[in-house]
Amino acid sequence: MRRISEFDRRLFARVAAGRLRGAHPTLPRLSRAADHGRLWLGAAGVLGAVGGRTARRAALRGVGSLAAASLASNMVVKWTVDRRRPVLDGVPLMRRLREQPWTSSFPSGHSASAAAFATGVALESSRYGLLVAPLAAAVAASRVYVGVHYPSDVLAGIAIGVGAAVFTCRYWPPRPEVPAQARPRVSAPALPKGEGLVLLVNQRAGAAAVGGLSTADQLRVLLPAAEILECGPDDDFMTLLQAAGRRASERAGALGICGGDGSVNAAATLAAERGLPLAVFAGGTLDHFALDVGVPAFEDTAHAVTEGDAVAVDLARAAPVSDGDDDTKHFVNTFSIGFYPELVRIRESLQDRLGKWPAAAVALTRVLRTAEPMEIEVNGHKRRLWVLFVGNGGYSPDGFAPAYRDQLDDGLLDVRAIDGDQRLARTRLLFAALTGTLGRSHIYSTARMRTLRLSGLDDVRSLAYDGEVSGTRAGALRLDKLPGALTVYRPAEPQNELLQRARSAAAKAPHWWRSVLRR
Repeated sequence: MRRISEFDRRLFARVAAGRLRGAHPTLPRLSRAADHGRLWLGAAGVLGAVGGRTARRAALRGVGSLAAASLASNMVVKWTVDRRRPVLDGVPLMRRLREQPWTSSFPSGHSASAAAFATGVALESSRYGLLVAPLAAAVAASRVYVGVHYPSDVLAGIAIGVGAAVFTCRYWPPRPEVPAQARPRVSAPALPKGEGLVLLVNQRAGAAAVGGLSTADQLRVLLPAAEILECGPDDDFMTLLQAAGRRASERAGALGICGGDGSVNAAATLAAERGLPLAVFAGGTLDHFALDVGVPAFEDTAHAVTEGDAVAVDLARAAPVSDGDDDTKHFVNTFSIGFYPELVRIRESLQDRLGKWPAAAVALTRVLRTAEPMEIEVNGHKRRLWVLFVGNGGYSPDGFAPAYRDQLDDGLLDVRAIDGDQRLARTRLLFAALTGTLGRSHIYSTARMRTLRLSGLDDVRSLAYDGEVSGTRAGALRLDKLPGALTVYRPAEPQNELLQRARSAAAKAPHWWRSVLRR
């Protein structure tokens, strides 16, 4: 340790005596700007304002990583390892900070925050990570340059920051930058400027106006020749969707939907029935299907529609086993029974007063306190379960909140169950979810299969298809998949989000000015 300490001091002295061209006054200013995380909070704000969905997700992970790194370095390690700050005699006066820090020199909290933010951003997007990384490296170097840390303090801070960012993946898995695999389909028509596309916009789904333009106006800018229908609060969604499907068939074009996963489910079912390609515009809160397919932004779908780029994906279905019952339901993401549909029902009853996420937290608390396991038969075996989850394709990772799919045409159902026969099942479920260990818990089981038969459903009050709660009259259901039944537009190659946003902003500018002048 003595040799390491001596080497550390010699390296610090060399930096103090060095004259780095162009480093002053940039590095001291950067060091001050990063106080209390202000620089990184500002960078997160810029990413969220300028970038799209990927940038916002990267900014959110960056801020979360920064918070974890600050807690670990400033509240734990600094109070455990008490190291004196370097002596400033060799540091030129013009470099020194106006106010010298008094806490332990080990580790560098600024370096931990910088590394955490940059790593968190890079975990979501390597492109945005490359933009942030040089700034983070400069902040870390500045702490030695201004004389407040030894090089080993900075290295330790970087290690803590990277570890904090990686730790966030345990509870919030990063989404792969490459969309899920699917079979290519070349029969989707190219629709220049959207000619032949009939697009239904569900105004109740949650997409917000941008730059003074409504969702429908944004889509008209991107696809001026498309026929756009709007579903308002007082309109019947299914009636308008059927009308859009008929119109798309008459024009031999494509059906488009802008809304959340429930809206996409209904449109996908209709598109598969009519043999129409589907254009999905992510207009909901979570947009699981759009993200897995690879169309996170309106610009992605618009590009694919005009170029005729599309893929074929599987469509899952749940069909009654009894003769004469034709109440078949389809799902593009997930099917579930148990306490999840009840959770959704309670959340929907509260979210107008509390907001969606607070309502979800209250609903989860109520369900875990009052719910009872259900007794059903799964492939002929009696089971007592808290919840049964069935995914349209294999989800990753294992655990309480599977986040994404690597493949959309694997022909398999992802079946996950939480056993209700285990002692203290609810307590163990909550503990496993909080510690991120559900995938290894004995109350949790997973399987991949092509078909699944559920019976004994007479006492099951509700089911959930793609997050939408539905009642059931069937005592038994057979779940399977229609391989490659749905053709969905998506770009042949992932698009550059920043360039897309810039082009869209340029195209929207005249419309924005016209809306301003009308006011």
